[in-house]
Amino acid sequence: MDRTSVPESGAKLKLVEAAEALFAERGFEAVSVRDITKKAAMNIASVNYHFGSRDGLVAAVMTRYVTPINEERIARLDAIERRWAGKAVPLEEVLEAFVRPMVTQVRRSELSERLFLKLVGRTFGEQGNAMPPVLIEQFKVVCSRFVKALSKSLPGLPAEEILWRMHFVVGAMYHAMAQEDVLQMISQGAAGSPTIETTLARFTRFAAAGLRNGLETGDAVVAKGPQATFDF
Repeated sequence: MDRTSVPESGAKLKLVEAAEALFAERGFEAVSVRDITKKAAMNIASVNYHFGSRDGLVAAVMTRYVTPINEERIARLDAIERRWAGKAVPLEEVLEAFVRPMVTQVRRSELSERLFLKLVGRTFGEQGNAMPPVLIEQFKVVCSRFVKALSKSLPGLPAEEILWRMHFVVGAMYHAMAQEDVLQMISQGAAGSPTIETTLARFTRFAAAGLRNGLETGDAVVAKGPQATFDF
């Protein structure tokens, strides 16, 4: 039986919905089985019955939110590659295909925009080393497809460099999603209240600049390598 699958109604769904809201607000490690079952108005044994363990419930929550994002990423990349008919896809369009699914899934979720983004951000920030096998396989496909597309969009940039730059981009994306409340607090309101579309546009510009670094003037990135020292 696939314990990560969640039906559209019933006790299993109630547990997942209770868990996801608590995980988003408080983090994965801070939430106990008792917290979840209390919020769901169910007994503690129900978690083991439906998911095998607390870890099984965490895996179900992660899979429920991340799988649609990854599926849409591949679908969008397929579509733009067909449109460009084998030519290099503009970098911003590749980034759009990678990031836009977050916005799509926010709008489909029963969670608020704030909680959805915090939950997905926490999933990678706190649970990245404990991903279910199904998600690991998904990300292998996503990584392979997007690195191949970026290699065409960024000619002259080695695959190893693309992998690291995308790693930095992904880290920035999930940090921004999970920690927006912190930014609002420390900026004392100076960060404003941007819509998710505004944040997406800002992030795409930021990510594109980082990915292009060193290529605008035709520099040989592979020959230069990473900067070893910084003068402050």
